[in-house]
Amino acid sequence: MTAHLKPFLQPDEAGIATAAAVLNRGELLAFPSETVYGLGANAEDVDAVNRIYAAKGRPSTHPVIVHVSPESDPGYWVQSLPHSARLLIDAFWPGPLTLILKRAAHIPDVVSGGQDSVGLRCPSHPVAQALLRAFDTLRNGHGGVAGPSANRFGHVSPTTAQHVREEFGDSIEILDGGASKVGIESTILDLSRGFPALLRPGHLRPEQLAEVLGEMPRLPDGSDVTAPRASGTLKAHYATRTPLALLDADAIAATAIERASEAIAIVARPSAIGDIAKLPNVTFIAAPEDPPRYAQALYGLLRELDRSEVDRILIERLPSTPEWAAVNDRLGRAAAAFEDDLPVDD
Repeated sequence: MTAHLKPFLQPDEAGIATAAAVLNRGELLAFPSETVYGLGANAEDVDAVNRIYAAKGRPSTHPVIVHVSPESDPGYWVQSLPHSARLLIDAFWPGPLTLILKRAAHIPDVVSGGQDSVGLRCPSHPVAQALLRAFDTLRNGHGGVAGPSANRFGHVSPTTAQHVREEFGDSIEILDGGASKVGIESTILDLSRGFPALLRPGHLRPEQLAEVLGEMPRLPDGSDVTAPRASGTLKAHYATRTPLALLDADAIAATAIERASEAIAIVARPSAIGDIAKLPNVTFIAAPEDPPRYAQALYGLLRELDRSEVDRILIERLPSTPEWAAVNDRLGRAAAAFEDDLPVDD
């Protein structure tokens, strides 16, 4: 069926120029980044950004992140750029860090879900940078691209061009930049309220941010009621279509035995699982033992399992240590969509 679909835009000079022109016309474009693929639109074109919300089925109150080129002036997008933001930009941009700052008055609030803040990021992916530079040229140096993940709202994020095609078919142009190297969404740090607060964990850990800031960011614990809304922070998110549960190793074994009539996929580190992987109804997938490799593989693995002939996915709960925080966050939100379907252990 995909043989008749139009080809992906290639990351050469002609493909980049075509992709930038798509954005400049107010159309949607899926583009690669080091984190995941984004569904992009001109961030200053209200109608274009609204097309993102419509295509994804995303609530209009859920903000999107504006992507800028390395040469772009982030001050164009914000009321002011505090010293803390400059330090973080110097240390981590281009890279998987989104900063939440007070939005400049001339920037439409559609990118912020109606809030007075805006999320900014400068991706390190070379194809994303080439696209943003080309778009900058077309927009007189201010080519910001609004770009949430290129998937239907709440579902597993895409890390390849083919993943995007599985979501949207031939309805949008897709710029192919290969597989995303980080594999999960950016760290989101709020600087809009006079102190640093982590809103979403990611590849960059709080300890790394603290080394630059001279203080540890506030960590999300459910009590920060004044925090701005941010991408990927709803309780249920990154969800598969196949029922998924996040369980300790003992609970995985008990569930697989109890549900012997079902085809079960178990995702776990080999060091945590014993003979349960040999049950006839079980397909065992060995998860990487280190956090960066696990993060890079996660969404592709979940998408592969969604396409497989399994009735249920059981995933090992990972250690509650800082290096696993980002992966735990994504798995916890994926499992939250199915908490009524299968009790989750404490």
